[in-house]
Amino acid sequence: MADTFGTEGSREELIEATIKQYANLIFRLAYTNLKNHHDAEDVLQDVSVALVRGNPPFDDEKYLKNWIVTVTLNKCRDVYRSAWRNRTEPLEDYLALQAPETQAVMEELWQLPENYRNIIYLYYYEGFTIPEIAEILGKSPNTIGSGLQRARKKLKKVLTEGGKAYG
Repeated sequence: MADTFGTEGSREELIEATIKQYANLIFRLAYTNLKNHHDAEDVLQDVSVALVRGNPPFDDEKYLKNWIVTVTLNKCRDVYRSAWRNRTEPLEDYLALQAPETQAVMEELWQLPENYRNIIYLYYYEGFTIPEIAEILGKSPNTIGSGLQRARKKLKKVLTEGGKAYG
């Protein structure tokens, strides 16, 4: 079985190589959405299980990356909606485990609504194009383009005025 890494290998080797290649992407995207290190680790584990149980498109790296991002965002939504999460308080509220400048940037990004936050993150941090983001999020490229423009304006407001991005 040929894989996206240019070598022959078993399904297990493909899954292991895929997890190694995309673990940072999955974790960062989950952390950006959930604002919690441990929840992001759980999502990474859930996406890894989905790779094992599912039928991801290993033969096409572009679609594989899109599949991984889509599954990651769906797992984040599942965690966010869970009753357990709504009854707990994250430890990050009490411990600063990140560098102060990284934490400051993330806090500013977290002020954006989820749809804008994901567009900004995928565009600037992961290098996806507008059509790719549209395909991942199931929206039209025009919607993503205008969302990116609005997200930039809201983020500019947060950065320059120190205000909230809502409104």
